[in-house]
Amino acid sequence: MRDCETTLLVQGLHFAEAPRWHDGRLWLSDIFGRRVLTVEESGEVATVAELPDALPCGLGFLPDGTPLVVNMQRPEILALGPSGPRVHADVSHLAVGGLNDMVVDDRGRAYVGSMGTHGALVPRPVAADGVVILVEPDGSARVVADEMDAPNGPCLLPDGGYVVAEFPASRLVGFTRAPDGSLADRTVWADLHPASADGIAADGAGAIWTASPRDHECRRVLRGGEVSDRIPVGDAMPLACALGGSDGHTLFILAALGGEEAIKERTCRSVVLTARVAVGAHAGAPR
Repeated sequence: MRDCETTLLVQGLHFAEAPRWHDGRLWLSDIFGRRVLTVEESGEVATVAELPDALPCGLGFLPDGTPLVVNMQRPEILALGPSGPRVHADVSHLAVGGLNDMVVDDRGRAYVGSMGTHGALVPRPVAADGVVILVEPDGSARVVADEMDAPNGPCLLPDGGYVVAEFPASRLVGFTRAPDGSLADRTVWADLHPASADGIAADGAGAIWTASPRDHECRRVLRGGEVSDRIPVGDAMPLACALGGSDGHTLFILAALGGEEAIKERTCRSVVLTARVAVGAHAGAPR
């Protein structure tokens, strides 16, 4: 097993989540800052959109480059354009609990996690009632997976499969995808107990990097659960990660400072860390 070291890239963010490497830059949502940001490899930060009436989270892009962002404040997906945000999809009729993270494929189909009525921090066991919602490029939507335990941190594998983290259940759940985007063949991709995962990212070998907040590290997990690499982050809580950089071999880690109470009280701060990894992003990774 290999340990990797981290380098501080950005500090002073409010609550950074949902990283995506796109168009030569890291994109992220600063949730409590109510804004979407980009970060250059040099660490330069730019604001893409101020969203005073939203709590932005999951990010993705339509084939024409239009950014999509999940609104945690209301069950909707926003499209960001030159004239400001507009509602791309209202999924209030499908959502069970609040929305969270999202991944968008190369055809513009967005897979959005709806957390269920219990949230992620309620002690288990409880009935898993979260859902995964598929939003088509035209904004139409349908549920493609139910009975999910607070689905979060999705990614697409090199073979086109879909994997999502169930933080409370301490596992990654995998599906195959049909030509119409529907999910099938549900399986436990990796049992992570007693560890867990928040945001995740797949690499070119089909392994998955998991941000493990309560373990204060990121882990590279193989199908079945074997851990091949670890990246400790000290006292910080890693919440999400993304592979990118000019050569695809930089793992960007979004980590919160101050612990879970600070997150609940919205007084936390976030940093972006980087680590160089042996296996880079896969060619078909959402960008």
